[in-house]
Amino acid sequence: MSGTPTTELDAEPESADAEAEHESPLETARRQLEAASEEIDIDPNVVERLRHPEKVTQVTVPIERDDGTVEVFTGYRAQHDSVRGPYKGGLRYHPDVSAEECVGLAMWMTWKCAVVNLPFGGGKGGIVVNPKELSADEKERLTRRFAQELRDVVGENKDIPAPDMGTDAQTMSWFMDAYSMQTGETCPGVVTGKPPVIGGSYGREESPGRSVAIIAREAIDYYGKDLEEATIAVQGFGSVGANAARLLDEWGARVVAVSDVNGALYNPAGLVTHDIPSHLEQAEAVTSQGEDVISNEELLELDVDVLIPAAIGNVLTADNAHDVRADIIVEGANGPTTTAADEIFAERGIPVVPDILANAGGVTVSYFEWLQDINRQEWTLEEVREELSEKMLTAWDEVRDVVEEKDITWRRAAYVVALTRIADSHDARGLWP
Repeated sequence: MSGTPTTELDAEPESADAEAEHESPLETARRQLEAASEEIDIDPNVVERLRHPEKVTQVTVPIERDDGTVEVFTGYRAQHDSVRGPYKGGLRYHPDVSAEECVGLAMWMTWKCAVVNLPFGGGKGGIVVNPKELSADEKERLTRRFAQELRDVVGENKDIPAPDMGTDAQTMSWFMDAYSMQTGETCPGVVTGKPPVIGGSYGREESPGRSVAIIAREAIDYYGKDLEEATIAVQGFGSVGANAARLLDEWGARVVAVSDVNGALYNPAGLVTHDIPSHLEQAEAVTSQGEDVISNEELLELDVDVLIPAAIGNVLTADNAHDVRADIIVEGANGPTTTAADEIFAERGIPVVPDILANAGGVTVSYFEWLQDINRQEWTLEEVREELSEKMLTAWDEVRDVVEEKDITWRRAAYVVALTRIADSHDARGLWP
């Protein structure tokens, strides 16, 4: 996507029955908002407010390249809703970053924080750049200048960025240091996803995958299956997919397929997931392990108990939804299922546990990191894992109760839980002035 003017941000989304193979996050977020609002008694004025971001900041980020030339990049920070607390969400460095994308992803973060009952609203931002074309020094200069340009709109009580595509713990370290230098005091709570040595939390990197595994385990049990007999296929063996697969493997499930961009390893008898390098350990090495290799498309259509799409968005579409043979889908990636595919799965009776519940472990442990920073504390890894498990199980129970009470899909139930909390907060605070 390219940069998007305000008029396009306010445009109506496509009709729900139209297939969008590359459905934008904003279209999806607005559709899901409308669907959830149909299930509860909510003031339509609140719904109208939630269709729009509170603020979108666009900044110019000039840096000196290593060859002495100056290049100018464009950065964004979208802040969707702050009724429950400071904005929270990632910063991504990617050529396709746009205002529209940031708004849609910020809306998703609002729902995600609310469904696990965190005192945050949604934010998202990034720079239009290919980070692979930057040296380490150039990336540092870019990050520090970006922190300066966003100084007035971020802060530990305003908006707390985190890593996303193209950024990492080192990026957050640079951002925090630049912000701290400008404010004149060390402010570890301005970002999360930092190394523990400067206020980061243990367990942050593994947390999205860990929450996916916890929710997958609960879904397996809910639908009357035995975890030790369950078969699992995981598309994507990065941070989310690898941590989810390895944890489920440790718990006794049979992980029969995992993949990276080049294809998938498949063994019906089960894979030894700890012997397979994750993307972080050795990029694109999954298919070099000597097992039977299939395509990513074939992985999505395996006859398994649980399918975990944990790679990229829009991989389950109208074109392949009828060919999916998994009994349960647990979303590890953000937005892996298009609206049309979601409707097909509902018609076929295949439950889809949505991303805003399943992979919410990342923002949950970011919340723990923020708490540790503002209170100048440090939790052990065991404490983080215990608190994460408690949060995820509580959220699972609350969404499950809505599924059973209203006889609706898991996705719609998750949005009902989130929207109810957000709407109640808006009702309590009112509209100023």
